[in-house]
Amino acid sequence: MTNPTLSSARKWGTLVICCLAQLLIALDMTVLHLAIPAISGSLKPSATQVLWIADMYGFALAGLLITMGNIGDRIGRKKLLLIGSAVFGIASVLTAYANGPEMLIGARALLGVAGATLMPSTLSLIRNVFTDPKERTGAIGAWSGVAVLGIGFGPVIAGTLLAHFWWGSVFLINVPVVLVLLIAGFFVLPESRNPNPGRLDALSVLLSVAGMLGVVYTIKEIAASGFKHTDVIVAAVVGVVSLVLFVHRQGKLDEPLIDVKLFAQRAFSATIGTTVVAMFVQLALSLALAQYFQLVVGWSPLKSGLAGLPGMLGALTGGTLAGVFVSKFGRRATVMLGCVLSSTSFVLLAQTKVDVNYPYLVLCVVLCGFGVAMMLTVATDTVLGVVPKERAGAASAISETANELGGALGIAILGSVLGAMYRTNLQLPADLPGNVVEPIKENIGAAVATASQLPGDLGTLIVNTARHAYVDSLGITFYACAGLMAALAVSVWFTMRGVPKVIETEEDAVPEPVTA
Repeated sequence: MTNPTLSSARKWGTLVICCLAQLLIALDMTVLHLAIPAISGSLKPSATQVLWIADMYGFALAGLLITMGNIGDRIGRKKLLLIGSAVFGIASVLTAYANGPEMLIGARALLGVAGATLMPSTLSLIRNVFTDPKERTGAIGAWSGVAVLGIGFGPVIAGTLLAHFWWGSVFLINVPVVLVLLIAGFFVLPESRNPNPGRLDALSVLLSVAGMLGVVYTIKEIAASGFKHTDVIVAAVVGVVSLVLFVHRQGKLDEPLIDVKLFAQRAFSATIGTTVVAMFVQLALSLALAQYFQLVVGWSPLKSGLAGLPGMLGALTGGTLAGVFVSKFGRRATVMLGCVLSSTSFVLLAQTKVDVNYPYLVLCVVLCGFGVAMMLTVATDTVLGVVPKERAGAASAISETANELGGALGIAILGSVLGAMYRTNLQLPADLPGNVVEPIKENIGAAVATASQLPGDLGTLIVNTARHAYVDSLGITFYACAGLMAALAVSVWFTMRGVPKVIETEEDAVPEPVTA
């Protein structure tokens, strides 16, 4: 079944625009990784502020995706995408010219708010334009592949700009992309919305935002330093209580932000869980390797960005071929294969040494990218296929919340674990001056910067010690990722049993208007 109201060119043009918006968001998730050393040198953020700079964009996305997906169902997905694109461009300029850590964190939060309007809009537009199940799977495969490819191209673009310009330039690249989105989107995108959306429940919005941010903040702080501060306990209580009240309230509303009954479907719940875990390891790997190439191997930002590119090309291939694997082997087998490939790649990555073996690393990241992209494509297509069209925005928001929450948690938890292991493994000389010990223990970037100011032999010793401590910590972190993916494969064997290869569009779905 095809959409009779749109020409073929209009449908595929919509896909291109949605992929461009997704590319913009994915780029902004990773361009920061290579810029962090330069930002640290320029703005002098603390170790905690560095984590917030890296995390805030994803946290804001995760906190608001559910709300924005529902708003798109009501006011129109095209309208929300265009508004979000404009705000994204403005926030990019503010980020680029931030004059302190606090302003940068705030600007990144605004970027996340804008990004939250884009992500569910792109998926729900694809869901409503591509009504044929096989076409939809192919379109989502392309969308997923572009998303992961953007994660890989982010460091390349950032490295190129950082070689010639200041760190803020990595955010200004968003502006021309936003202009293309606004112009092309205005003329090409169809408008669609839920014809009977009901009232947006304000209390549910507040509970969802408070719950997501409270829980994510708690996990990040516990991973970094444990329950050392009262604010962590307060955040944990607020987050958990808010989410419990949110779920309870959704079951009583005629038009909930999240239809909790969807989670009764094994296929829906399993694929949401798969998305969280896949993005958890993917974003953590991106951040860890960006620091490894620059601070351990000593490569330039551009060379470091190029070094990670093969993995993203593997991801593009995996996302594109996911539909073929589903047709031949089914959804469960395809997701399990992705888990096995990813788990294997992390076992291989755990053998990484201070002296880089780049061909070996290429094999690892290609395997990981291919496997993760297959998992994400099948998971996203399954989530959208089991819901009616009029709830596409809300379902897309759930999927993208899982996507961004997984990425944010990967950076927060594994990033914090990596930092804690680095400090544990770091063996400093006993006679080291006290005023340099703390910055060296902060993170490997601070250690390298501090060592450059010490006398030759001592500085070299500190750098070598920090590099070995970081690589040892990488090994432990990557083994943890391998175990997580293996556990997910076992879970998928049970939870995705009986999910059909082709999920037909529900015939009793309320028809949606699709207009120019």
